[in-house]
Amino acid sequence: MTKRYQLPLRGALNPSTHRAGTNPGSFANAPQIGGPLAFSSPDTPGMPAPSEKTAWDFMPEDWTFDGERWHPPAGFEPKTQLEFARLSVVTPEMKRAAEREPHLTAEQIRDEIAAGRMVLPANKTHLRYGLVPMVIGRASRTKINANMGASPVSSGTEAEIEKLRWAERWGADTVMDLSTGGDLDATREAIIKAARVPIGTVPIYSMIIGRSIEDLTREIILESLEHQAKQGVDYFTIHAGVLREHLPLVKDRLIGIVSRGGSLLAKWMIHHGEQNPMWTWFEDICDVMREHDVTFSLGDGLRPGGLADASDAAQLAELSALGELTERAWRKGCQVMIEGPGHVPFDQIEYNMKLERRLCHGAPFYVLGPLVTDVFPGYDHITSAIGATAAAYHGASMLCYVTPKEHLGLPKAEDVKQGCIAYKIAAHAADVALGIPHTRDWDDDLTRARAALNWEKHFELSFDPDTARAFHDEDLDVDTDFCAMCGHDWCSVRISKEIAEFNSGKADGFERGAPRRSPALSEEQVRILEQRGNLPPEEIHRLAQKTKKAVAKPGERASCHSDFVEGDTARRIQQEKLVQLGRKDARA
Repeated sequence: MTKRYQLPLRGALNPSTHRAGTNPGSFANAPQIGGPLAFSSPDTPGMPAPSEKTAWDFMPEDWTFDGERWHPPAGFEPKTQLEFARLSVVTPEMKRAAEREPHLTAEQIRDEIAAGRMVLPANKTHLRYGLVPMVIGRASRTKINANMGASPVSSGTEAEIEKLRWAERWGADTVMDLSTGGDLDATREAIIKAARVPIGTVPIYSMIIGRSIEDLTREIILESLEHQAKQGVDYFTIHAGVLREHLPLVKDRLIGIVSRGGSLLAKWMIHHGEQNPMWTWFEDICDVMREHDVTFSLGDGLRPGGLADASDAAQLAELSALGELTERAWRKGCQVMIEGPGHVPFDQIEYNMKLERRLCHGAPFYVLGPLVTDVFPGYDHITSAIGATAAAYHGASMLCYVTPKEHLGLPKAEDVKQGCIAYKIAAHAADVALGIPHTRDWDDDLTRARAALNWEKHFELSFDPDTARAFHDEDLDVDTDFCAMCGHDWCSVRISKEIAEFNSGKADGFERGAPRRSPALSEEQVRILEQRGNLPPEEIHRLAQKTKKAVAKPGERASCHSDFVEGDTARRIQQEKLVQLGRKDARA
């Protein structure tokens, strides 16, 4: 007798459009598009409740409310996506962003922006260069950011443009230029003109080129912001939440302040004995950013740099200050998202996400990782992707990637690829778990191809087809009805497909068709196998040239395939000719 279990279904949408397979659907909360719980996880007991306020509660003082809608003063000209949304205008950028979010309408995007729960970072200048508008918010799909930038000891403008192209290829939704060396101005200009994704910067880096941090003044801050805004930067990280009263809270940390912007401003405050200038002149900063519709990314200057300092008084005090800054920015008509930690034990991630949701009234949370352990340098794209998946499920809207070079050096192109892929995994996994419509359709199709043993479709649907094919052909470079992991007799997928009563492997449009020799490896696939080092050079060369005489003469079917020869014959040939491909001594 089959036992029935009471599943914790809460009304979430099914991420599979056609409810494929036997999965019951998401265990997340029912979606509330237009409310504080657009796509959200169930609360563990003790979690902070969402804020009851939105950007509508922090309107400019000269706007009036007639009981139904807000009205700006006479002669008002909207400058930002937030201001257009407040006036019920659907902009061309909102329409374009909606095309990229198939579960949302342009009107829903407008309303989320008006509530402050979504941002559309699109500097007017960058739009003229070819920026493709996108949105960041918990009602939309989870986004990822890739960091890059020249340092005083490594890289330059051309290398950064190459990394930009690489990041865009591997799925980065935004890119931050964090250059601290070389010609910062030229690098930034080149990146903006080349980028189709929004570009963010940390302007304080440029503010101190050629001067000490102690010399920073109001005029220098505003001039630098104005210059970068005119260049076309889409969002600025502004570390305005690090306050003088927070500095004593850092004294006993194991690793102090790990944010460059946070540490620089702490030094300025100690030297001058005054409050953070970014906090003091915040309204002036808003005026500059509003003029060009540059989105705030309010920086977490006191984020923890290790598990030992996570969720401490300094971090949470700054987060509270960021909530106040969010209100001030909204009153000035500026879009806002919030930056978050860093290094957080896995058990504390949900609390951090939901505390931000409350203190910052649902403004999009943009988190770095977080890393869930500190002892795997060289693998921090993995340690952080684990935390990033949880962060997105519990409320983060954008994930800042971490590469294998984190804490060790400046990432190169391959590091950028690995960081992007790790974070695309995290973002996609969270979107499926949240029940965002259509997000599992891709997974379902690849499962159908896998069930049908349709290798060509399998590779085609994979996120990185070159790596998938190279890994497959490293062991078994023929289109067989099994793979090298199990071989013919032990292939459960093949057996399931052969059982007439099962639907497995029989989906329309995913039939494998006649078996055929796989095509020659591409240059990228050759590079992947060379880097892995498991095959001798001559074997890789053979795979690239495809002189496949071992299993079939030209024009003949590969006789290792059990669809065309007796099982015993197929097993003998695969044992003698194919499985040996995976050995370095195959041609010794």
